[in-house]
This record gives sequence, C-alpha cells and structure tokens, in this order.
Amino acid sequence: MLGRKDPGPAGTNGHANGTPTTLLTVVGEAARMEGKFDIADSIQIECEVGGELKVGGKLVIGEKGVVNANVETVDAIILGHYDGNMTATGNVEIAATGRVSGNIKTDSLVISKGGFFNGNITKIHGEQDAAGAPRAAYLSDDQRAGQVAAR
Repeated sequence: MLGRKDPGPAGTNGHANGTPTTLLTVVGEAARMEGKFDIADSIQIECEVGGELKVGGKLVIGEKGVVNANVETVDAIILGHYDGNMTATGNVEIAATGRVSGNIKTDSLVISKGGFFNGNITKIHGEQDAAGAPRAAYLSDDQRAGQVAAR
C-alpha cells in the first residue's frame, strides 16, 4: 500500500530550506519489492525492499521494514533491518530497534543504546588534524569513556 503522510511542521525533506514535505510511506508486512528506485523526496519503508534506492531526502526504515539494497540518501533513520552499502550526505541514525549490516559512508552516525551495527564506517569528508593525520574518534558517553580508559 502506498500512501503519503504529512510529517507535520517539524518534518522536512532534508533540504536546507526546511520546507515541510510529504513522506511517501510503503506499508505491507507481507509485501516484497525488488528493483531500482529513485525517490525525489523522503520515504518510510514498512515492508521488504531489495535492489537499489536513491532517495533525495530522508530514508526511514520502520520497525517492520527490511531493506537489502545499496542506498544513496541525504539522511537515514533505521528502526528495522538494513543490509547493504549506504552513502548518506547528511546524518545516519540507528535506533534501539535498528539492525544494520554493511558499510556506511557519512559525516554523522549515531547508534542508540540497543542498536546494532556490523560493518565499516567511512567519513565522507575525512577530518584531519593540523599535521594532516586522521583525527581520533572518542565515545560521547562519559560513563563509557571511563570504562574504556580503565582497560
């Protein structure tokens, strides 16, 4: 079932102008779609999708969503299952219910407590220090940072 859902005043299509857009939603617990998809704005997936996805806005893989595809998108929120290679020019968030296997290229990755990620992460615009060496990555959770230092 295809439908459009208005995300409300806070919803945007991932573009800098911040104008609200509709969110294309694909729903169907037993539905399976395979192919090459080019979506101009944003999409929420609540079924099984395979192939290639090019999304001009935000990709939301819902809790019932299963995506086995190579993806190019601006932003991604993963609440369900994703397997493949993803390039996101904006932000990627793996929620507590999210399960990701594959490689991600992005500038920003957030993994919520309980979320799962198995793969490689590559920063699109690699940050370097003044000497030209890659900058070190640090945990943002102070409690976990203390646990790592204690080892």
